[in-house]
Amino acid sequence: MNSLSSCSVWLAEAQTEFKRVAEENVTLPCHHRLGLLEQGSLDIEWLLHTSESVQKAVITYSGGHVYDDLNEEQKGRVSFTSNFRAGDASLQIISLQSSDAGKYICKVKNAGQYEWAHITLKVVEKPSKPKCWLEGELSEGKDLSLQCRSSSGTAPISYRWQRINEEDEKAEHLPPTSRVNISNPGQVLLKNLTQMSTGLYQCMATNEAGQESCVVRVTVQHAQNIGMIAGAVCGVVVGLCLLFLVVRLTIRRKEKKRYEEEEAPNEIREDAEAPKAHLVKPSSSSSGSRSSRSGSSSTRSTANSASRSQRTLSTEATPHLTPPQYSQREMGGKETEPKKVDYANLMKMGATLVMVPAQSRAFQTV
Repeated sequence: MNSLSSCSVWLAEAQTEFKRVAEENVTLPCHHRLGLLEQGSLDIEWLLHTSESVQKAVITYSGGHVYDDLNEEQKGRVSFTSNFRAGDASLQIISLQSSDAGKYICKVKNAGQYEWAHITLKVVEKPSKPKCWLEGELSEGKDLSLQCRSSSGTAPISYRWQRINEEDEKAEHLPPTSRVNISNPGQVLLKNLTQMSTGLYQCMATNEAGQESCVVRVTVQHAQNIGMIAGAVCGVVVGLCLLFLVVRLTIRRKEKKRYEEEEAPNEIREDAEAPKAHLVKPSSSSSGSRSSRSGSSSTRSTANSASRSQRTLSTEATPHLTPPQYSQREMGGKETEPKKVDYANLMKMGATLVMVPAQSRAFQTV
């Protein structure tokens, strides 16, 4: 790389060749003896041949003016280095790019006389910073592949792996069991990993322009540690499943309890006792009459209450039973009128009115 920092020049039949690293500067020489003839007719032109059929103007001097913006790719990076009218028409190019490579021609014309120079410029690029990665299983007894590759740079690029001592950062040899892939030097195989294989590894990518490197760490795990890690992962998964199941059951239990609490007020117990009617002994005909009317009103009120309750019950009811005063029976093939029940007399005899389920839609006496 140090040999490239200074211009490496040689002559071959009046042709010069330069080799430079990308991003560096270069000066292409061109000297003439025509500046003293006629100042007004001096013409200087630099041309670039990138191929046999492609030619580009780089910079020119004509009619007393310099034109250095002729090539869009080199605009702002080319200039004359010295007093070109006095005899030094050398070309300077800064921040070299790979597109600057090619054959340059310097032509000087004055008073019908010509002088020219041919120069070949080669631009080489350092390898880009390589990428390092691992392929394989980091456990004892397994094989591991170290991979390294640069995405750009002037070919050929060579790769070399080495181990780094983390204490003094010095390069060391690879483990004895390592194998380098001859067809792909960027690949090294570490066979039969052991704890001694653990460490820091460096890959160097090198070409004639320079070098770049990357590092990767190898940490070999015990087989026992791998089993413990796998068991821990399984335990965590099982624990999460159990937790989810417990939460799910708790939510369902709460929903069921809330449903039961909402449905409880809508249920009517079959043994609920209806309000008792207060009977008063008849002291006179008028009081008897009032008691009778009171008993009848109480009976109708109770019947209306039962009628309202039966409408709130479920439609999935058992077959209806009609009260005695409304049911009709067929006895001997003939219909007989039901006997009417005197509730007032039943009250006097100590009978108690009881609410029955809505399915029966009636009262029963006990």
